[in-house]
Amino acid sequence: MARMTSMPRPLLNRRLAEFGTTIFAEMSALALSTGSINLGQGFPDTDGPEEVREAAVRALRDGRGNQYPPGPGIPELRTAIAAHQQRRYGLAYDPDTEVLVTAGATEAIAAALLGLLEPGDEVVALEPYYDSYAACIAMAGGRRVPVTLRPRDGAFRLDLDELRAAVTDRTRLLLINTPHNPTGTVLTREELTAIAALAVERDLLVVTDEVYEHLVFDDVEHVPLASLPGMRERTVTIGSAGKTFSFTGWKVGWVTAAPGLVAAVRSAKQFLTYVSSGPFQYAVAEALALPESYFTAFREDMRAKRDLLAAGLAEAGFGVFRTAGTYFITTDIRPLGESDGIAFCRALPERAGVVAIPNAVFYDHREAGAPFVRFAFCKRLEVLEEATRRLAKLRAR
Repeated sequence: MARMTSMPRPLLNRRLAEFGTTIFAEMSALALSTGSINLGQGFPDTDGPEEVREAAVRALRDGRGNQYPPGPGIPELRTAIAAHQQRRYGLAYDPDTEVLVTAGATEAIAAALLGLLEPGDEVVALEPYYDSYAACIAMAGGRRVPVTLRPRDGAFRLDLDELRAAVTDRTRLLLINTPHNPTGTVLTREELTAIAALAVERDLLVVTDEVYEHLVFDDVEHVPLASLPGMRERTVTIGSAGKTFSFTGWKVGWVTAAPGLVAAVRSAKQFLTYVSSGPFQYAVAEALALPESYFTAFREDMRAKRDLLAAGLAEAGFGVFRTAGTYFITTDIRPLGESDGIAFCRALPERAGVVAIPNAVFYDHREAGAPFVRFAFCKRLEVLEEATRRLAKLRAR
């Protein structure tokens, strides 16, 4: 009698089976192996303000944060976050019950979804989306429902009718990102008002990723969703020091929300990292109190870099979409005679010595993002100038 053999059980659970190594790891490794300029992963190539770095050094030397900080975050940082929200947006939060410090915005997203979703709950998210959104929804046992931002008038725009149609009786939560990575779109006050009205009407929770709140250009306004009528009690707002102060390696993020929502997020967060970034929390508390001149200069510096890279990409033959916020530019490769962004990005280091990210990896409907490629402009001007010189080779062929 033949001996029965069973198939080996997969090591990776089925919720994460569709997720392999992130595109950022792949492309950053490609940049290193080819000596290419890395305009793929979104990290600056210079450090943030010297006084903020020195604040971290001072905290280390003074023995503050070298051991476990409090689970919700040090009081100084929670107070600074609450003051920032009040000063900028008129949003009053209690530092003790309505602010939670996290290991970067990525943990805040994960903890929010793990803490607020039940298995089978639907999450409506704006596509294309930051890749951790899909993975975190899957880990929470939720079902993602994409609503696609589509090119219109030189930018990517939200179809509010499509958003409304995506909401069903199974929808638990809207996952909103503005300013939006990777498209550079900033949702308008009118769009956000419509989103707020939908959330109130259908009694939905909203998690809103606003890590690029200080990077909006050309008189564009960033409007926190929580500031709109009926939204404070149903919105989890996520912020981050990494993008605002150019210390992405410190991994200091935060959540502001009503007490019940913060408690739900904290219930998951405490079993992820519990605490992190002790000395850096003290430094970020000081950073949030920097004068307005810092934020203005930071925004203007990034705007100049955006303009330089956008002009270079257009000169190289790309179709260039307008970036109203973030530090990313989305391009269309079809004017170059290309249509597969993934293949294009894998070949680009050899062709031009530059690394970019294919937007298709941020889509469920990959065909919708196939011809789009993202470049980061949070680099030194001389690096961007060299990148544009290299990319000019594409036009010459």
